[in-house]
Amino acid sequence: MGTTFSLGRVAGIRVGVHWSVLVIIALIAFGLAEGRLPRSHPGGPAWAYWLTGLATALVFLLSLLAHEISHVMVARRNGVGADEITLWLLGGAARLHSEAPTPAAELRIAGVGPLVSLVLGGVFTLFTWWAHALRGPGLMVEALAWLAAINILLALFNALPAAPLDGGRLLRALVWWRTGNRLRATDVATGAGRVLGWILVAVGLYVALAGRFVNGIWLLLIGWFMAAMATMEGSQAKLRELLRSVPVRQAMTPDPVTVPAGTSVQEFLSGPSWRYRHSAFPVTDPDGCPVGLVSVRQAGQVPAEDRAPTSVDAVMVPIGDIPTAAPDDPLVQLLPTLDASPARRAVVLAEGHAVGIVTSSDVSRVITWLSSAAPPGTGLRTAP
Repeated sequence: MGTTFSLGRVAGIRVGVHWSVLVIIALIAFGLAEGRLPRSHPGGPAWAYWLTGLATALVFLLSLLAHEISHVMVARRNGVGADEITLWLLGGAARLHSEAPTPAAELRIAGVGPLVSLVLGGVFTLFTWWAHALRGPGLMVEALAWLAAINILLALFNALPAAPLDGGRLLRALVWWRTGNRLRATDVATGAGRVLGWILVAVGLYVALAGRFVNGIWLLLIGWFMAAMATMEGSQAKLRELLRSVPVRQAMTPDPVTVPAGTSVQEFLSGPSWRYRHSAFPVTDPDGCPVGLVSVRQAGQVPAEDRAPTSVDAVMVPIGDIPTAAPDDPLVQLLPTLDASPARRAVVLAEGHAVGIVTSSDVSRVITWLSSAAPPGTGLRTAP
């Protein structure tokens, strides 16, 4: 699930938002402002209904964020790196750097999300009771009651045993524990996700045609996203299994040509860089340690009159923003950070020096060879 725009960082975790979150906000605000709020408290101004609806939708978004942050925190405590969250239609997705090491760890990571939503539902229930007892504004009481109900509903829905929901990961942990086969467990969870997704699509169409258009569209969207994400999750799981035993050195382009820090863009572009197989080059300090990565495309965007006084340091991507790995690291652990990298490349380091570069194309080449060589019937073959 790709990020459409970023909200910054929370507790050191990058928070991104997918465009489908706008669908959530719009549907919630519309449903409250034009439906529930006027029905429960008629006679109020339209702006009050819409303001309450939008505020409630944003608080719900924060509830989704708390749900996903809990996954990341527990993942870190179980030895699984994670540094990015993307909020989307069904709640959110945390970008984990590796698989859970055991079924028990998978159970803890998946189970904490619905638990947090359930706790939030209880907290909003107490706030609703408190606001009602103090005779607070009717719209506020109604908004708090809706937040209580929706968080409890979110907890129950996420507990359904179907990927990509948390319940799908709980099912995966159970099947993994019973069979000892991680890939088989993923197939079961993603298969359940596809079935549930298309059932929701069918129900959504029926509800929409029956006259409850907003509710029907909501179910249809959720079902479509579930089916698509379950399919994607299954493909990614097979990909991880395929690359599990492949070290980074087998995918990297070795001995990359480096560019000394301080080199002007003019000098860089006038050199023979076009003769090399790659189009991005590590920038190194006087000791030969990489400090960044500069691409021909980045350098070419500098205006011609500014190329002589501008050094590659000014246009490079700093090494801190580029994934790095050791030659013998598993290639599968590099994939999440490689996909998220602005350079779409990783620098391979040995004793502090650049010994290789890995690109998405390099990984694709390895996948093509391995999938073509996989025996029929393994579920790993993707090429004829």
